[in-house]
Amino acid sequence: MSILLKNGSIYPITSKPFTGDILVSKGKIESIGVDLKCEGAEVIDVSGKYILPGFIDAHSHIGLFEEGVGGYYQDGNEMTDPLTPDVSVVDAFSPQDAAIKRALSGGVTTVMVVPGSANPIGGQGAIFKFKNTMIVDDMVVRAPAGLKMATGENPKRVYGEGFKKTPGTRLGTAAVIRGYFQKVQGYMEKKALVAKEGKPFTDIDPKLEIGEKVLRKEIPARIHAHRLDDILTAVRLSKEFDFKLVIEHATEGYKIVDYLKENNVPVVIGPIFGFRTKLELKDMTYDSPRIMNEKGVLAAFMCDHPVIPLESTNIQLGVALRYGSKEEDLLKMVTINPAKILEIDDRVGSLEVGKDADIAVWSGHPFQFSSRVEMVFIEGEEVYNSK
Repeated sequence: MSILLKNGSIYPITSKPFTGDILVSKGKIESIGVDLKCEGAEVIDVSGKYILPGFIDAHSHIGLFEEGVGGYYQDGNEMTDPLTPDVSVVDAFSPQDAAIKRALSGGVTTVMVVPGSANPIGGQGAIFKFKNTMIVDDMVVRAPAGLKMATGENPKRVYGEGFKKTPGTRLGTAAVIRGYFQKVQGYMEKKALVAKEGKPFTDIDPKLEIGEKVLRKEIPARIHAHRLDDILTAVRLSKEFDFKLVIEHATEGYKIVDYLKENNVPVVIGPIFGFRTKLELKDMTYDSPRIMNEKGVLAAFMCDHPVIPLESTNIQLGVALRYGSKEEDLLKMVTINPAKILEIDDRVGSLEVGKDADIAVWSGHPFQFSSRVEMVFIEGEEVYNSK
């Protein structure tokens, strides 16, 4: 059945807000405009409500660090080897995580779930939609959607301090990553030689297969980096091995924002508030999103769930607004910008004809603290109702 949302304050994101209607049919936005009509459609009066695309969080651990079940179900880090590119979050994602319903209550419909940052190369991330199903595979938009890697304090702490093995320094972390991609290059050369001989390649190595996808630019490297020197190391590695790069956190990225812009490096920044638990967070600032946007860096927001619960996405945006970021920029950072970074902007991230009908109906503007999400649709199906 088609659904017609009538008389709402519509924020398409890629065009100016207006008061009007959205017609949804077969999971897609069929029409958007004023005084729309559709015989047989279910009409929902959203007068006085704010209609936005479902929010997208481009860096999350939801479903891996499950809520309310204790440490036994914390499946985000495979801390048995510094190199675990062959593991996938799809195999650990719990559709029963209670945080998913609360994320929907905050208007979040799509997430990029990645492993934690214990390992220099931690594993494969995937994009999920919070559809009304317990079948994980039906929630997956794309897998793999990136290879999670990490610089900075976490690998040092886990392996240098914990296991007394490499990497124990930033030197060691970069060397481990570099050594891995050198092996991948050799693996690819071996494949090419076998193909040239017209023989089947049978010496498959799952750890190197995913690295080949990175070097072929089929998926990006998603590198955790807070300090500016760690960000520079990530960019250096991306240039050395010619892979697509997304910087995760970029806490000190504002200090080298011109360099990020010159090198066309997208960033997923955040969280921008909270306890500064380690040295590399000491220069965290509320000004970061404003600076990134003013300089034209493609930037998205993350909650880094469970660090900040996903249902508090709009609160983090509100804090950035208080410190000078523009409303339009901030809304893009949780809609069209992460969609572009995740390379799914043909489907989600804005309210446009032909895109997935992933829609959140808010009682008021998301930046008003009293506003609540009343309904959420994913591909035209109602998946959340506050009543």
